[in-house]
Amino acid sequence: MKDMIALILAAGKGTRMKSKLPKVLHHVGGVPMVEQVLRNVKAAGTRRQIVVVGFGSEAVREYVGDRAEIVVQEQQLGTGHAVLQAESLLAGTSGTLLVTCGDTPLVTEETFRKLLACHEETQAAATVLTAVMPDPTGYGRVIRDADGQVVKIVEQKDGSPDELAVREVNAGIYCFDMDLLWQMLHNVTNQNAQGEYYLTDVIGMLVAAGKRVSAFAAADYKETLGVNSRLQLAEAEQVLRRRKLEQLMTDGVTIIDPANTYVHTTVSVGRDTVLYPGTILEGTTVIGENCQIGPYVRMTNVRMGNDDHLQFTYAHDCEIKNGCEIGPFVHFRPDTVIGNGVKVGNYMEVKNSVVGDGTKLPHLSYIGDSDVGSGVNIGCGTITVNFDGRKKHRTVIGDHAFVGCNSNLVSPVHIGDYAYIGAGSTITKDVPDKALSVARAKQRNIEGWVKDDTYKK
Repeated sequence: MKDMIALILAAGKGTRMKSKLPKVLHHVGGVPMVEQVLRNVKAAGTRRQIVVVGFGSEAVREYVGDRAEIVVQEQQLGTGHAVLQAESLLAGTSGTLLVTCGDTPLVTEETFRKLLACHEETQAAATVLTAVMPDPTGYGRVIRDADGQVVKIVEQKDGSPDELAVREVNAGIYCFDMDLLWQMLHNVTNQNAQGEYYLTDVIGMLVAAGKRVSAFAAADYKETLGVNSRLQLAEAEQVLRRRKLEQLMTDGVTIIDPANTYVHTTVSVGRDTVLYPGTILEGTTVIGENCQIGPYVRMTNVRMGNDDHLQFTYAHDCEIKNGCEIGPFVHFRPDTVIGNGVKVGNYMEVKNSVVGDGTKLPHLSYIGDSDVGSGVNIGCGTITVNFDGRKKHRTVIGDHAFVGCNSNLVSPVHIGDYAYIGAGSTITKDVPDKALSVARAKQRNIEGWVKDDTYKK
C-alpha cells in the first residue's frame, strides 16, 4: 500500500462568518471544524496530517498543537497555491496526498477511507470526491467518459446545456499521486477572474497529459457540504447531532425526543440509558448504563456511573458514581465527586467536594470545598462557609454525621464521625466523634414588647 498523507486546507478567513475567530475553529458537534476533519482523516488511515494555516494562524496552530504538522500560507492566493506550501515539507516523499478542507466537517471516516481505496484500486493520478446534488446549480460538474474516468470538471458559467444537466458535482476533496501533483502545480497559472491558483486546474492538466483521473461519489451529498456562514454552521450541527443520536439509538440508548436532545460527537452513553427532552451532553461526558437523564439536564465533561437518575441539573467537570438520585435544580461545579447511592435534592450546589456513599443532601444547601463522609445527612439550609474574604478553606464531615437544618459550618472545621449538629448552629470549632454541638444564642422572650395600639394602626 502506498504511503498516505492528509493535507487539510485551513487558511481561509471565512468572511461570511463575520467573526474574529478563524473559520475552522468554530465549533460543530462539540469540537472545532478542523478537529472533526483531523479526527476522520487520521481514522481513515493517513500516516501524517498537515494543516495549511493562514488567517488566524497562531490560534489554529495553538489549537492543533503537536497533533498535526503546520505550514503557513502567508497570502491566500487560491487552493493550488495553498497545496504548494506543503511541497518542501514533503520533499522526497512519494505516495498519495489526500487534500481536503478544514471547513467540511461532515465527511465521514468511511467516505475518506473509500476515496483512498478507490484511488489505489484504480491506480489513478488523481481521484475526485464527488456528490450527486438534488440541485447542482453553482457547483462544478464532473464529466465522465464511458469507463467512469473523469474527462473534465466544468464550472457553471462554462457548461453546455447537456453538461449542466449532470448532477454529479466536484466536492473539492482529492487524492493525488504526489510526484505528479508537484509537477502539475508548478505549471498552474492565475490567469482567471480571481487571479488565484486553482487546484482544479491540475485535474484538467492530468487528463490532457493522458493520466487517469478517477472519481468516487459520496453516499450522501450532505457529507460534502462546506461551512461558510453561521447558517451553514447550524445546518452542519444538525447533521452531526442527528448522526450521533442515531448511533446512540442503534447502540441501545433510548432517546425520547431526538429533536430536543443535544449530544456532542465526543460523548459516550451506555445502553439502556434513557435521555429525556432538553438533555444536553457536552465535551468528554461519559454516562454509564441504565441511567435516566433529564428532562432538562446539561452535563459538560462529566463522568457518570450506572443506574443514576438526574433531572433539571447542571453539572460540569465532575464525577457522579452509581445509583444516585439527583435533582431537581442542582448545580455540580468542577472537581466534585458524588459517591454511590447519594441523594441530592432540589436547590443544591456542590463545588470542589467529595461526597461519600449513601449521603443525603436533601435541599437548599451549599457544600463547597468539603470532604463529606458516608451516610451523612445534611439538613435543609446548611452552608459550608468556605471563604474568609482572602482564602478558601476546607470543611471535613465524618461518616454518619447529622447536620441540623439552617447550620453554618465555618471552615476550616472538622465534624467527627456520628457527630450531631443542632439546628440553627454556627459551628466554628471542631466537633468530636459522637458529640452533640449546639452553637446558637440562648432564646429570650420579652413579654409585652408589642404595645396594644401597635397592631391597631
